[in-house]
Amino acid sequence: MASALSDRLGRIVKTMRGQARITEDNVQDMLREVRMALLEADVALPVVRDFIARVKLKALGQEVVGSLTPGQVLVSVVQKELAATMGEVDADGKLKAGASEINLATQPPAVILMAGLQGAGKTTTSAKLARHLIEKRRKKVLTVSADIYRPAAIEQLKTVTAQAGAEWFPSSASDKPVEIALAALDYAKKHYFDVLILDTAGRLGIDEALMAEIAALHAAVNPIETLFVVDAMQGQDAVNTAKAFGAALPLTGIVLTKLDGDSRGGAALSVRAITGVPIKFAGTSEKLDGLEVFDAERHAGRVLGMGDIVALVEEVTKGIDVEAAQKLAGKLKSGDGFDLEDFLAQLGQMKKMGGLGGLIDKLPTQMMGGKAANVGQANMDRAERDMRRMEGIIRSMTPLERRKPELLKASRKRRIAAGAGVQVQEVNRLLNQFEQMQGMMKKMKGGGMMKMMRRMGGAGGLKGLPR
Repeated sequence: MASALSDRLGRIVKTMRGQARITEDNVQDMLREVRMALLEADVALPVVRDFIARVKLKALGQEVVGSLTPGQVLVSVVQKELAATMGEVDADGKLKAGASEINLATQPPAVILMAGLQGAGKTTTSAKLARHLIEKRRKKVLTVSADIYRPAAIEQLKTVTAQAGAEWFPSSASDKPVEIALAALDYAKKHYFDVLILDTAGRLGIDEALMAEIAALHAAVNPIETLFVVDAMQGQDAVNTAKAFGAALPLTGIVLTKLDGDSRGGAALSVRAITGVPIKFAGTSEKLDGLEVFDAERHAGRVLGMGDIVALVEEVTKGIDVEAAQKLAGKLKSGDGFDLEDFLAQLGQMKKMGGLGGLIDKLPTQMMGGKAANVGQANMDRAERDMRRMEGIIRSMTPLERRKPELLKASRKRRIAAGAGVQVQEVNRLLNQFEQMQGMMKKMKGGGMMKMMRRMGGAGGLKGLPR
């Protein structure tokens, strides 16, 4: 949905560039494009109709002020309505803050029941949620599996729970789900756990036995949170699943999984509208830290190709080694050379921040010159491989060679290439890239960075940059 909708809106902004005001006609043109993009993204038809009606009503009352064009105003209206559709709004139509927070306001242990179809990612999400509650809310977490049907489901939860740093309660395929849940709850009370996460069984499709079992589990443990876990790539099928679970259980929130691989994205809009409960989390990768508290405004920005600068800043803040960055800055300021040890450290920092793919995904399409969506997974994978190859080459050097790259003559290059498992040409290519980066670092010394940016401003790139 993201690329389709942003592409269509981009075309509308261009075609409306010469128009002075918003009219019934140009709103209709734009809404036709939005409607097509949403339907292609598998958003449920009733949700599309309601969304289009709200956008039309609000767009026709908008004034075009300042340097904005009618197209830009309409995109702004679409973004606000996307956020309102995926989030919770108050009586004034403004997004409620904190709607995505997990509610733990109860006598411990707070029970969280995970519901959804098989393959939606409940077990992995249970571990991700445990890690989130440990790291962000400082809670003592216990997990338990009541999935007695899927082979190795209990062992899978045991493994990912250990990786998340939580504690796992043992269960067996010969036990009854309600008995497992009550035993885990009793253990959690006696050992002073703050939270118990109950991973339930799924099926490949909705059936009466599944719904009866999960309703009995809910009645037995009375969870404070009942989270519906749904695969974001399901599209229209997610609507039917949401209806069935919403009828069987008093859902309190939604977790969208596999949002990183979502080509259509209709589930985020449809499921929220159908169930009437907030989207609380989004799974953004297979890693255990790949779970984000859902932010409707930020997700709407991603959908429209505006990127997610907030998430990018968080990623950088979390991954960067501040002490190492300050050390490098001091080294450059004093005039000491940028060497291959520093280059290796920069590659390591990039890996900590999610690699190239993770960073580019969060950049606005406009910042990438409209090319972010066209980078392609194959090109991204190649770039990631190149980074790993460079790291391998540098690690095959001695500490002295890293500090003094000028020592690297033919015989040393052959030894390094053999150690890294590459050709000598790859070593030469790395050294050329390093020399270019070294030259750039020299220009940054002594205020050179600001001079360089001001020259770019003079050339029409960054106008108005202060001295």
